[in-house]
Amino acid sequence: MRNVRLITSSLHTTVGPLKVAQPLPTNALRYADPFLLLHHAGPQTIEAGSEVHKIEAHPHRGFDPVTFVYRGSVLHRDSLGNQGTIGPGEVQWIKSGSGILHEEGPTPDMARDGGELELIQLWINVPAAEKMDPPAYFEIHRDQVLHDELLDGRLTLDRVIAKSSVYAAMGHFSSGAIGKVDVTSQASHLLYILGGSVTINGEHRVEGKHLVIFDDTPGGFTFEAHSDGSLLLLGGDPIGEPMVQYGPFVMSTEDEIRDAFRDYAGGKFGSL
Repeated sequence: MRNVRLITSSLHTTVGPLKVAQPLPTNALRYADPFLLLHHAGPQTIEAGSEVHKIEAHPHRGFDPVTFVYRGSVLHRDSLGNQGTIGPGEVQWIKSGSGILHEEGPTPDMARDGGELELIQLWINVPAAEKMDPPAYFEIHRDQVLHDELLDGRLTLDRVIAKSSVYAAMGHFSSGAIGKVDVTSQASHLLYILGGSVTINGEHRVEGKHLVIFDDTPGGFTFEAHSDGSLLLLGGDPIGEPMVQYGPFVMSTEDEIRDAFRDYAGGKFGSL
């Protein structure tokens, strides 16, 4: 059984127009290799007829920012010419590679009609050999998701990312769900509770906006839900390489960080 190594509570901040809970990084945990940052925005009400407040164009290099939408809809535009919309249960994956500019925010339809917006943005590190690969963007829509029902149907996991190095499942649970949850073989596993109340391994009570970091003991964990709620389950292979992060850039050395700022200032990330 996976043992609980640490449970972090969230810092609270804002990113553009969004109110954000940040359980990673915190003072207790700088990163959980390969996962660098988790921002949980919302649930936040977008009033009907409101002005569209987006996160303005900004750069990334050297890692993959991934957005999971739980409520509402999000519009993305980037310097590669991509534009796309994702809704509940869907994901946008950016491989920032050698450099990309993008902007995102509620869709114009959502601003017109109003509604609830809730999403998670996760930053995933990549090996040094991949940090200067060409940037790319793709979307994972609901018809591409693998749906699992566990614990007599009281826990659902939608496997939105399932590949050799990273696993992610968006989940929803109802009160009374109880039993064992199996996980993949990756050494790093995290469980983020967006909302609700659960007990992990029979002894660790976890409330909404808290992150569980497991150790690398093989096996799953036990799960008991005391209310309805939502979660994000993550697995990844640690990279184990030197890493320097400064703002929107994640590289291997400080010289590479300086290069990133110089290239961005020189217009090498393109434009929107």
